[in-house]
Amino acid sequence: MQTTATLPLCPPLLAAAIRPLPLAPLGLALSALSRRLAARHPGMFRRLGGHAGKRFALDLTDMPLALLLAPGGGRVRITAHRRAPAAEVRISGPLSAFLGMMHGAYDGDALFFSRDLTVEGDTEAALALRNAIDDAELDLAAELQTLAGPLRAPLAAVLTAAERRTGVALHRVEGAWA
Repeated sequence: MQTTATLPLCPPLLAAAIRPLPLAPLGLALSALSRRLAARHPGMFRRLGGHAGKRFALDLTDMPLALLLAPGGGRVRITAHRRAPAAEVRISGPLSAFLGMMHGAYDGDALFFSRDLTVEGDTEAALALRNAIDDAELDLAAELQTLAGPLRAPLAAVLTAAERRTGVALHRVEGAWA
């Protein structure tokens, strides 16, 4: 388990390579993945309660993009943007902090108190989102492997190698904060 002081950042060369890419396909893919996660973990977005209709801007500070998560209306939607769009909640930090928190590798409270992640706007909604994601015990690598069908084994090898090389948590870390 890493401390938040050693969060990996997106290499500047990779960030520069991402900058000219179109964002619409990324948003479509992330929305489809989010809907799949919501179907497999139905309590996740229900746990947001009164905050389900709010929009969450995820400002990836080490990448040339931001994501807008709109969980309400029964259809989760994520759109990709060049800058963080207007939203009721804005959470800023490196991609590795978001993924590490999602996978249980980092404690969300520690990320906030260390300022690796910053929250603007409705902090109660941000806390509800964090709790909903924590309770769902998501594993993006496993979800992607399920979608890969016959390419499951090669994708698993690629994801494991990427995780080892970058230090970014791409799968669920069991018992990290128990």
